[in-house]
Amino acid sequence: MTKDPDTEIRIIKRSVTISGHATSISLEEPFWMALKEIAKYQQRSVNAVITKIDTQHPGNLSSALRCYILEQVRNS
Repeated sequence: MTKDPDTEIRIIKRSVTISGHATSISLEEPFWMALKEIAKYQQRSVNAVITKIDTQHPGNLSSALRCYILEQVRNS
């Protein structure tokens, strides 16, 4: 079975600064788009939203971000 390139979701790796140290986060493109929208709605930077999530949810940051985004979408 071959993959349909039109339905394939790209994973994007971005560098961010959290509490003064640089790290990289890999998320699917729709999650990055949703995170930008959430940050805009909250009138905060994407880095500020990520930092808040990082301090509140220890462990895998990419997973915590996906869960946070899902929670925000469900509550809207």
